[in-house]
Formats: sequence, C-alpha cells, structure tokens
Amino acid sequence: MAMFLMALLIGMVFGIARSSLTLGNMLVKSQNEEMLHQAFFELLGKRFSALPGNTRFDLQVQKTSGQYLSDLTLQNVPLSFTWGGQPRIAKAVQLSTLRRRSGFLAIVLRYYENEILEGSASLDGGKSNLDNKPFAEVELLKDVAFFEWRVLDGSSMEWQYDWDVQGRLPLQLELTVAFGDKGEEMRHIFWIPTKQNPEVALRQIMQGGGATAAPAPIAPGTTTPGTITLPTGNLPAPGTIKK
Repeated sequence: MAMFLMALLIGMVFGIARSSLTLGNMLVKSQNEEMLHQAFFELLGKRFSALPGNTRFDLQVQKTSGQYLSDLTLQNVPLSFTWGGQPRIAKAVQLSTLRRRSGFLAIVLRYYENEILEGSASLDGGKSNLDNKPFAEVELLKDVAFFEWRVLDGSSMEWQYDWDVQGRLPLQLELTVAFGDKGEEMRHIFWIPTKQNPEVALRQIMQGGGATAAPAPIAPGTTTPGTITLPTGNLPAPGTIKK
C-alpha cells in the first residue's frame, strides 16, 4: 500500500512538472510571437514615415477564396544591402500576401533589382514587369488569418482599397490583421508625412533662374513698408547715459 501511494505521489509530481513546463513553453512562444508582430509593425511605421517625396506607391488587391491578397509596391526608394555575400541595390520592394496550403496567409517582402511598375523608365522598351523577378524574398510573417489594407486619399479624404495614383502618396494607411485560428483582430494606422518631390523642387529652382535676386540697397533716411528708420549721427555706447 505504501509503495502504491509513493508511486501515485511521484506520478502526480511528474504530471505537475510536465504541465508547468508545457505552460512555460506556451508563454515563451506567445511572447516571441508578440515581439515578432510588434517588430513587423515598427518596421512598416519607420519605412512609411521615411518615404521620399518622389516615391511611387502602388497597391493592388484581389479577393480569392474569401481572403484578400495584396501587393504593395514601393519604387524610387533605393535600398542597399548585402545578399548572398554580395552588395545589392533594390530599386523596388514589394510587400505581398501569399495563400498557403494550410489556408493561412504568409507575408513576404520581395526585392527587385529593376523598376517593375508600369510607366517606369526601365519598361519603356516594351519590357513587361513580368520579366522582372525578385532577386531576394524574405518571409516576414506566417499563419496570418487575414491581412487587409485601406488607404486614405488626402484630396478627397475617402478610404479606398487600392492605389495607383502617380505623383502623390496617400495620407494614411490602415492595416487590419489577425493571426492564427483564434487571433484577435488588430488595426494599425500608419502616417505618410507630406514631402515635396525633389524633382519638382529642382525644376522650380531651374525655372526661377537658380537663385533669388538680392534686395536693392536702401538709401539712408528713406522709409520702406515694414522698416524702421534709425537716427544717424553719434550714438551713445551701450551702458552709458546721455546728458
């Protein structure tokens, strides 16, 4: 009887230890996933806030099997980095959603060595953007239930699901996303600060003569709008009292 009680006690101890270990592993996994998701949102926020004024922003969306698949392309945002031990420069990057066999979505970041959007200078020779393949592709997220974009048009102040306007950027981006089977819906808003296109600014400078004319000298004793006429003659030095 004593041996039976001892074996039962030992089994209960090991069972509690296994449960505690399993719970600890689940907590660590959950924390790692939350850190990964937070890092992803911070990456997008930094990237969108640093877009130059001449960025070409393109968002295409299609609905398949009840899910929205999107391709968000940024062009004229050169990125230099090392890939495969060699320095590379990406003239276009694309954040895409891919449907996996599991039914979940994967979020991948693709790097292109050439411009891929229609109307680009590199495509003027009749070359299709289908001829350009990414030289690098990185999976950022997996097991995503849904991943949906909306963009705010700063001119009409209306939300829309795609964007192909050339010459200006949307004012805000809204991302609605959920992870896993029972993941809660999360909504994030990203601002895109308004910046002047450097090509437009340079063109304005060239049209204006390239420099601002110096103001004409003002003769002593004359008054012009917005100026104050100072007395002439010998003025007392600072800190002295004139009698």
